[in-house]
Amino acid sequence: MTKSIFRLFFCIALLAACLSSCSGDGKGQMEIKSEEDLSGLTISTSAGNYYDSKYSQREDITLFRVNSESDGAEAVRQGIADVFVTDEVGLPAEIRKQLGIKLAFIGQESFDVAFALQKGNDALREDLDRFLTEIKADGTLDAIISHWLEGTPAPEYPAPASAPKSGTLHCTTAMNMEPTCFLGEGDEWFGFDADILKRFAAWSGRDFEMHFQDLGSAIIALNTGKCDIVNACLYITEERQKSVDFSVPYYECHPGYFVLDKGKSARLSLGERLKMNLITEGRWKLIVNGLLETIKITLLAIILGTILGTGVCAMLRSRRKWMRSAARLYGAFIQGIPTLVLLLIMFYVVLAKSGLSGTVVAIISFALCFAWSAGSIFDSAISSVPKGQTEAGLSLGFTPLKTFTGIVFPQALRKGLPLYAGECVALLKSTSIVGYIAIQDLTRASDLIRSRTFDALIPLLIVTVLYFVLAWLIRLVLNLFLKK
Repeated sequence: MTKSIFRLFFCIALLAACLSSCSGDGKGQMEIKSEEDLSGLTISTSAGNYYDSKYSQREDITLFRVNSESDGAEAVRQGIADVFVTDEVGLPAEIRKQLGIKLAFIGQESFDVAFALQKGNDALREDLDRFLTEIKADGTLDAIISHWLEGTPAPEYPAPASAPKSGTLHCTTAMNMEPTCFLGEGDEWFGFDADILKRFAAWSGRDFEMHFQDLGSAIIALNTGKCDIVNACLYITEERQKSVDFSVPYYECHPGYFVLDKGKSARLSLGERLKMNLITEGRWKLIVNGLLETIKITLLAIILGTILGTGVCAMLRSRRKWMRSAARLYGAFIQGIPTLVLLLIMFYVVLAKSGLSGTVVAIISFALCFAWSAGSIFDSAISSVPKGQTEAGLSLGFTPLKTFTGIVFPQALRKGLPLYAGECVALLKSTSIVGYIAIQDLTRASDLIRSRTFDALIPLLIVTVLYFVLAWLIRLVLNLFLKK
């Protein structure tokens, strides 16, 4: 055990040293003033956005697609890409200074920005359009934008509507970045997108709720009724209008092109980085809450999966051929489909109308996967006990049940428990995908912190250590049980 812990921290120290040294060599620094200057360069941008569609058509450009704005900026900082393109407000001056990135130029294009709603949800869209029209007319909208972009005083909240709606306004954001929409202290969302939607919820008499997902998953959630509104400084395009409805525009945005500014990166000490990633805005709470969510999903999925696995084992050992065939067919299905695909199918299709929370759906999905692994382990472990042991027990006058529990099961347990422990650890690691259905687990917590601080090293190292400790504890508990 001591050797394993020593190896872990040695690897972490080596990884930290390597990553810390990868601060970019200035290779990507250049002077570009227009889109014509992009020829021959590598451009990073978020997958699925307007710029992805636009620049994938140009053969003279190499496109480097990323999952988030922070990853796109980091690609430029590390020299992987030459230019990062996003909304002009996508990288505030303070973040640019920290990363050593500068705004090369602002594109000539202008885009209307609006909120996305599910097609057919005309009542909500009309409410939102009426609200946006009102705050445009009285100057509140301009004051909101000015407050978040220029630091002017925030306008007062509107009075509730005379006929308030009941229920909650479920919003999903695909962006966690100032000044558009970002998660601050107390798990509260800020930025002009969040501000407008909060005011709309108050105006219509609804409660407000916001979750974070990548854009692709957010649109799926919208179209399956899992959320009401998606925001991420979304441009209105003809292609997007085929899938979703848009509100009236509330902002006009231009593309911004960001490049490396050699020698201008702010060097932060380890203490400053730890403070920025954990202390500022109480970000350690995201890690704690994500850890508790990961533990909850893992333990409950193991318990439910073990119960179901017992049934699978019974089917595999049944004398009825159709039951054995059904169990093998179930196993072939589980083994042949990725866990992530199963999770998405369960959340967005099978249980979409059930009203179950994402956490419950995740527990069920992982339990279904774990059931086959546990069942096959139980079957193999029982089969490894010689039949003579059962025959000896019966010949001594024990009942079949007592023979199994007193003679066969202890031997099978000793042989099967190490494999079972390995599957429990594999399940723990599989839970890192639950962010795709808007669950803020341990991995998603690190993503949220990283997208705010643009520091990949500290959040990922913390998550690495926590996953290692959880896996070690699972094996420790099961090994203690085996010794007893």
